[in-house]
Amino acid sequence: MPVTPNQELELLSSIQTGLLIEGAWRPAVSGTTFDVEDPATGKVLLNVADAGPEDGMAALDAAAAAQESWAKVPARERGEILRRAFELVTARADDFALLMTMEMGKPLAEARGEVAYAADFLRWFSEEAVRAFGRYSVAPDGKSRLLVQKKPVGPCLLITPWNFPLAMATRKIAPAVAAGCTMVLKPAKLTPLTAHLFAQVMQEAGLPAGVLNVISSSSAGATTGPLIKDPRLRKLSFTGSTEVGRRLLSDASQTVLRTSMELGGNAPFVVFEDADLDSAVNGAMLAKLRNMGEACTAANRFIVHEAIAEEFARKFAEKMSAMTTARGTEPESKIGPLIDAESRDKVHELVSDAVSNGALALLGGAPADGPGYFYQPTILTGVTEDARILSEEIFGPVAPIVTFSTEDDAVRLANNTEYGLVAYVFTKDLNRGIRMGEKLETGMLGLNSGVVSNAAAPFGGVKQSGLGREGGLEGIEEYLYTQYVGISDPYADQ
Repeated sequence: MPVTPNQELELLSSIQTGLLIEGAWRPAVSGTTFDVEDPATGKVLLNVADAGPEDGMAALDAAAAAQESWAKVPARERGEILRRAFELVTARADDFALLMTMEMGKPLAEARGEVAYAADFLRWFSEEAVRAFGRYSVAPDGKSRLLVQKKPVGPCLLITPWNFPLAMATRKIAPAVAAGCTMVLKPAKLTPLTAHLFAQVMQEAGLPAGVLNVISSSSAGATTGPLIKDPRLRKLSFTGSTEVGRRLLSDASQTVLRTSMELGGNAPFVVFEDADLDSAVNGAMLAKLRNMGEACTAANRFIVHEAIAEEFARKFAEKMSAMTTARGTEPESKIGPLIDAESRDKVHELVSDAVSNGALALLGGAPADGPGYFYQPTILTGVTEDARILSEEIFGPVAPIVTFSTEDDAVRLANNTEYGLVAYVFTKDLNRGIRMGEKLETGMLGLNSGVVSNAAAPFGGVKQSGLGREGGLEGIEEYLYTQYVGISDPYADQ
């Protein structure tokens, strides 16, 4: 059933537009607001309170005040809150999906997939809350006992991006809740509404006042900068560009603030001559077009063996040409708009640069017609190694193809980047797949798979793609610190 304007208006009317501080939604101290637009139409959806430095400090005050009591809440109770949140998000999946489609642009089918993925973090960490184990042991010399325990790091600043507004929030909030940390969440200014709805759900699930505070802002640096300098803040978790990540790491160094950074990507998609071509093309569609290519895990460079490159490109173009661009609420939509005009123009700039240097647009190659920030699904062949599109993150539905002749050549091309988040390799040779896993400089590898994200797996990269891991057994460790207690020999007086 198509979504009606009344459904959209009814959902928007249920969203809190203030700042969540100490359990209450309130306007910004300045009284100012900023617009949240639909990227498919350019129309304003809602006006949201625009937090400033005073609001940011008020949020940190609330988080710091709640930290001691929240840390004492039994792990089982914290897990039950997350479990209730999982059930509430799942029950309201259609609302979350529609809201994400309206403010971010992705087709409804994809938005529903993100809701399921986001909810999985709530379920996963509801189970991990009770598994933050320490240990007890006898010292090697037998003269003392060693007690090692895990404790919450304390108040956290969580900064989330616009491209996965629900999943990136749950991926940070769920482990923080499980570990016993309080939080200040700063969602992206382009997509704050989903975070607001999720915060409302967390309140409904029973999260105490002050544990989660939400400060949407049009000026992230001015609002969060003072928090990063405050010694009460103990953790910064950021997902976004490498450029911004570098600045935040510099700021965090002043107080030796613990950080997690999930930064940019430039994922290679390597197809060997023995690969199942149909499987590789299907994987390429998933790896490239998820979220319109606006994902740090998106395949950015297609490195294809010269013997099959032409056939791969032809089959890829056939599949991609069937992808209809339309507002995400429309039934025929397969590819929604890019997030804003600047992003669309950057994609076209990269395509134009590649074409001017000899690449051929086998498909697409230009912005799509109509209102909104759409870009045609595009495949480029004959891309030269010095093209900007191979070194810069595209963040759009564009697939540049380069060829290779040997395995060593493929490894060289794949590793020729400052990034190291994820890679994709398609081959029927398991030994080759294992070798590629060992040779590629990435935190994650999709072997004969175009999707790697899973709440039960550690997500993160190497090189300039970031620090730390989110999800999996490792995810909760980012919000815990280790304390060692040395205990005197209990037999000393015998």
